[in-house]
Amino acid sequence: MKVIIINGPNLNLLEHRNKDVYGIVSFDDYYLKLKQQYAIQIDYYQSNIEGELIDKIQEIGFTYDYIILNAGGYTHTSVAIADCVELISCPVIEVHISNIYSRETFRQKSLLSKHCVGCIVGLGLNSYNLAIDHIISG
Repeated sequence: MKVIIINGPNLNLLEHRNKDVYGIVSFDDYYLKLKQQYAIQIDYYQSNIEGELIDKIQEIGFTYDYIILNAGGYTHTSVAIADCVELISCPVIEVHISNIYSRETFRQKSLLSKHCVGCIVGLGLNSYNLAIDHIISG
């Protein structure tokens, strides 16, 4: 089984964000623990650039078993990423560390959700674990 986590803007600086919401662990450190915890292939990609995220989704969107996507701020603004998710055959689970529905009004709308098999929001980094657990339970 091949799974990839794709993170969007600013998630490379996770440990520098609001610590009450995002905690103090870098995503790179968290990712290393994830890889040790599960007996499946888990790859990781992060970019702050919309086009690079689209390129990666297109590159792996027909060969991987699952994508776990946290598009960050692009969740609410990128028609292009939403279109890309719709076009690929690989199922996508949308993940957000914070509860986007308890934040600013503009963050409460996801352009991606209707193209994803599921969404996990507001459960911190554990959101990624829950997505992987769902994938494994198949």
